[in-house]
Amino acid sequence: MAGSLELLVSPQVVDWWREHGKRWGPSFAGALFGAGWWFWVDAVAVSAQHIPFSQYLPGLIATLALIMINSVRRDELLSYDPYDEGTFCRSRFWLLMAYGISLSAICGSVLVMLHNGGDVSAILQVACILGAALVLFTSRSEGEGGGSYDAF
Repeated sequence: MAGSLELLVSPQVVDWWREHGKRWGPSFAGALFGAGWWFWVDAVAVSAQHIPFSQYLPGLIATLALIMINSVRRDELLSYDPYDEGTFCRSRFWLLMAYGISLSAICGSVLVMLHNGGDVSAILQVACILGAALVLFTSRSEGEGGGSYDAF
């Protein structure tokens, strides 16, 4: 897994993330989440026409996916115990459902773009929110509980 990551990202960035990701990851994820919603609110504020509620759904669905992705503890995904009463499978199934919901948010944002004649604000919103979900998920520690952050 680390080998494929190093093919996509420079080794210096990977080393920096391993060293500082737990400290700066939640802040970066929050900035991405805020930027995503800012793109959408800005587009709605400058729009001359009424925006129907159906066009708000991709961002709301992406926010739901962010919550679903980050409700899974990383230690449940990393360790396999054959006597764990299905926790391993439940966690992976929940994460699969969260990724499916993320895909539906991406598809919805593309449909919103096509419906609005090329307005990319919904795509930027969903991309930033889902990027925030992945940054927040990867910045959590893998130790006891799997949900701690080393911000302070």
